[in-house]
Amino acid sequence: MKEYLADRIGNALKVLGITTEESLLIEKPRQSGHGDLTSNIAMILAKPLKRKPRELADEILKRMDLDPKLIAGTEIAGPGFLNFRFTDEFYRERLQDILRLGEKFGRSTAMEGKSAQVEFVSANPTGPLTVGHGRNAVFGDTVSTLLEWIGYDVTREYYFNNAGRQMRMLGDSVRLRYLELLGESVEFPDDYYQGEYIKEIAERLKAEKGDSLRGEPAEGLFKQRAEQEIFEDIKRTLKRLGMEFRSFFNENSLYESGMITEVIEELRKKGLVYDKEGAIWFKTSELGSEKDKVIVKSTGEPTYRLPDIAYHREKFRRGYDLMVDVFGSDHVATYPDVLAGVKALGHDPEKVKVLIHQFVTIVQNGEVVKMSTRKANFITLDELIDEVGADVVRYFFIMRSMSSHLNFDLGLAKQHSDENPVYYVQYAHARISSILQYAGAEGKNPTGEALLSRLEHPAEIGLIKFLLEFPDIVESAATSFEPHRLTEYLHEVATGYHRFYHECRVVSDDETLTQARLALCNATRIVLRNGFKVLGISAPDQM
Repeated sequence: MKEYLADRIGNALKVLGITTEESLLIEKPRQSGHGDLTSNIAMILAKPLKRKPRELADEILKRMDLDPKLIAGTEIAGPGFLNFRFTDEFYRERLQDILRLGEKFGRSTAMEGKSAQVEFVSANPTGPLTVGHGRNAVFGDTVSTLLEWIGYDVTREYYFNNAGRQMRMLGDSVRLRYLELLGESVEFPDDYYQGEYIKEIAERLKAEKGDSLRGEPAEGLFKQRAEQEIFEDIKRTLKRLGMEFRSFFNENSLYESGMITEVIEELRKKGLVYDKEGAIWFKTSELGSEKDKVIVKSTGEPTYRLPDIAYHREKFRRGYDLMVDVFGSDHVATYPDVLAGVKALGHDPEKVKVLIHQFVTIVQNGEVVKMSTRKANFITLDELIDEVGADVVRYFFIMRSMSSHLNFDLGLAKQHSDENPVYYVQYAHARISSILQYAGAEGKNPTGEALLSRLEHPAEIGLIKFLLEFPDIVESAATSFEPHRLTEYLHEVATGYHRFYHECRVVSDDETLTQARLALCNATRIVLRNGFKVLGISAPDQM
């Protein structure tokens, strides 16, 4: 629909001798009474052309070659909006596109030939994934899929941070629990890892090695085994949510390859680092920050900024057209320093898109739920999946804007009713499958030829309109990095279908009408399935 109007408006501008670099915005009006699509092109061009917007809109409209079989009406509204209404025939013809394209409907080649890298989760291998990690994971995975649907070759990458103080603490936490199991009296620091999983790792080491590790250093086998077991646990959890990573980038490689040293030397040559009080400082004050930042402590240990700058430089060297970082809100004040470092090294920070998500709280009956069985102060993602299932976890984590705090309502998530948004949209798909099965049992051909001109009821046309928006929704959700737009849209489709179901009997004695309505059911199932595929949830045939 948008392509058709964009082509006609573009031709009209050529006839008028108007050239512009302004992007042509065609969108759905906020109020349905204003038509199916609207454009503000006349208002955008009026000022530079020194014209009155409504007069310019009238000239554009007069020179648009519009097919009356497709366009039911036009109007100039308000200060100069061009409003368009499409005919029912137009919508019925486009319905054939959905049936013809099937699982390809909604995909585009807009970014074909371009590559994107999406780095998400990247949780330190110090413990099981929490619900906070879960929101990061689902968000990153869904953004990756959306980018694939508009043509990007996407690399899902997990930045494996196995260096630094937190890993030494992990190894020592296991070591101390191991010594406790041997009967030794140890003092376990409050800031060490307290979870039951630490004791379980120590128990397995004791069962395998007996007391032979009594003198083993924390950074030896204790750290190695903890890192290995925890990371395998992380991968198993992510697999439960249907996530597979193409690449795992090891932070240690930045040190082993000399990239960390290279970055310091390059910044020093540019006069952007200096030594002070035994530490190395980055002159971020010259790059837009309020004050300079330490990148190597006086102990010789880098702060997170330095390996992150090196890591992002390495991303640029791999030649991605787009790099997406998914972070929690605890990074909001720190990632600008990394982008400043990237820019200082001669790379374009505009190629890096940083996406920040807010925190998650699990609630039931208005109360915060503590449901961890591991005796740590977090709720594990595995526990949440056990409680409500992978589909609900994925859908709930993505159905709100990432910029808003998410209250995950456990009671609502467990409901098998229309109040549960996951159940609501999946039930629409199951209902369609049931109808198609019933039609087959009644001797109808659920996928046979259909006379779509029989679709005239307002509920039928309204549903078709919703279905045809799917490609635009996918593209807008991908380019804005806002997956929640897709969940909102699928809810609208389900609502439209339920309305159609209640107002229009699908299988009846009227053969041509039955076949047309079965075609509409099939098209709706295609859109729901494709939408579910993007979200990573199942499309049940019965519930």
